Amino acid sequence: MKTTLWLIRHGETEWSLSGQHTGRTDIPLTENGRQQALSLVPRLEGQKFDHIFTSPLQRAKETCQLSGLGSRAQIEPDLLEWDYGIYEGRKTAEIVKDEPGWSLWTSDMKNGETAAQVQERATRLINKLQSIGGTIALFAHGHILRSLIGVWAQNDIKLGKHILLDTASISILGFYREDRVIRKLNA
Repeated sequence: MKTTLWLIRHGETEWSLSGQHTGRTDIPLTENGRQQALSLVPRLEGQKFDHIFTSPLQRAKETCQLSGLGSRAQIEPDLLEWDYGIYEGRKTAEIVKDEPGWSLWTSDMKNGETAAQVQERATRLINKLQSIGGTIALFAHGHILRSLIGVWAQNDIKLGKHILLDTASISILGFYREDRVIRKLNA
């Protein structure tokens, strides 16, 4: 059975609004974020999902719940956002002032996850999901979803550097013949 992955980014939070790196800090959705999650209902209703997985963090779980799919969701730890270490809660512009040339995709994450560790985690999850097969909804976070897209398309999370995912957006990964493809991006 072919695998189709629906990647659903959580709704807005105070930190996604401000541009702060929000990794493992478990912050809630804003009121606008809750409205964004509710706006997913008509976009997801009628779609049959064989499996639904969510990050254990409240912003992803609440988005899943408000979208109408929470009762069937299972927690998937590999959907956690990157561990940004000492960069948690900081904006990229602030970080590069102290560390010119810093990039999430290529720089060392002091006290956090390296790109190689995220690559391993994303690859492990893609392999697991392909072994399960079917149509699968994943509720998670911007950088881990961008990493999953990179692994799906090119076996390299660094492709994610060139992808933007808005809050409460839907992207779909699937197949064209035997090739893994990006069917929809940031819808």
